[in-house]
Amino acid sequence: MKAFFSSMTGRVFLTLLLGTVISAILTQLLVEEQHNDIFQEYRDNQALERSEQLIFSAEIVPASARAAYLLSANRPGIRLEEASEQLPVAAAPSRFATLLAARIGKQYKLETVAVRPPACDVPRIVHSMFGSSRRVWPGVCESLNVRMRDGELLRLQILPPASSVLAELTDYRMIIAIFLASIIVLAYVVARMTTRPLKQLAQAAKDLGNDINHPPLSLQGASEIRQASAAFNAMQARIRQYIFQRTQMLAAITHDLQTPLTRMRLRLEKVGDAELQQRLVGDLSAMQEMVREGLDLARSMDTTETMAPLDLDSLLRSVCCDATDAGQQVELVGSAKKALLGRPMALRRCLVNLIDNAVKYGQRAVVTVDAASGLARIRIRDNGPGIAADELARVFEPFYRIETSRSRESGGTGLGLTIARNIAEQHGGSIALENHPDGGLEVTLVLPPYYAGK
Repeated sequence: MKAFFSSMTGRVFLTLLLGTVISAILTQLLVEEQHNDIFQEYRDNQALERSEQLIFSAEIVPASARAAYLLSANRPGIRLEEASEQLPVAAAPSRFATLLAARIGKQYKLETVAVRPPACDVPRIVHSMFGSSRRVWPGVCESLNVRMRDGELLRLQILPPASSVLAELTDYRMIIAIFLASIIVLAYVVARMTTRPLKQLAQAAKDLGNDINHPPLSLQGASEIRQASAAFNAMQARIRQYIFQRTQMLAAITHDLQTPLTRMRLRLEKVGDAELQQRLVGDLSAMQEMVREGLDLARSMDTTETMAPLDLDSLLRSVCCDATDAGQQVELVGSAKKALLGRPMALRRCLVNLIDNAVKYGQRAVVTVDAASGLARIRIRDNGPGIAADELARVFEPFYRIETSRSRESGGTGLGLTIARNIAEQHGGSIALENHPDGGLEVTLVLPPYYAGK
């Protein structure tokens, strides 16, 4: 849950959810307030009409039958009945009394009773979407003395309505649950739609790190996303062109050096001093080896080889058998049972470099392969003295050698591990070195699930 809300999708989702809920609450508050005002105005107008009808009806009925008629005609909230007692009258008529007097005419005398009916001050339960509360009815609630044309005194009582402003039978908990569920779903869908292009852009950046020739992004979505995708595609094209030019330049240099080095070797064969000739030929051989590995380095940065499915176990058996046939002590242990999607020649070059390096500095190599959590893992351990902890990361630098000697037999060119790492990273993998507790150096090559088939 924490990871979700720390992501862009979670933050957009939370922003949309909070914004929508707050807007809905404010809107509901305004609607309820307006609803109460409208209902109160409607109730007051209805009370005026009903009071007018009762007074006119009572006027028509004979005085002897008036009490019985009023008893049957009265409704909850509006009552017209005989005045059983004299109550004090207010000095000025109320607004309701003034409006009613204008409707029934001057032949009826209206007086506002100073004492409000007891029901006017009784708090009533009012239900709303935010819960229930107890409030006094804010509308018209009063008593009026009505003097009929025959002189009889009646009392008109306007009481609070029997029901609450909002229907009590409405299940607001269900409404709130449905509303919140709808808002959550809508906010999540919008958040996913908004952040999906960003995820695609992030995945494209990850793929670019593994394969510079990965297909470019499609230009779709909002204008800002299309602009970002176009800029990303342009960046990928520039990087690809830069790497191609650098690779071509390095390959051309190393290739062009082969011819003069070969001529030098032929000329050295004519040197009369055998000892001098041997030293010069040794140096020249080292130079030729550096040129060859420089060419291999250039090829390791070339990603034009087609990706193809291959059996990792078969590839390892082939590499180990070739090393054994060449007189190297190599042992293969375990199996990955994985079909990888990779560049066969590049992966072979990577494995050969790692095994050759182990045999050269540790006399023998034990290659262990397994698979865990979808990862294909290859460990190559030698019997050498290991490497100092502060040197473990630097040995991947081009032309870096631990030995201080410039001898080919002891120092090498310092490109083998660099080439292996380039190839591993092109396949989305990684290479790590560590000194084994039982002695020797162990190299671990890991290929991620993105390239490992089920």
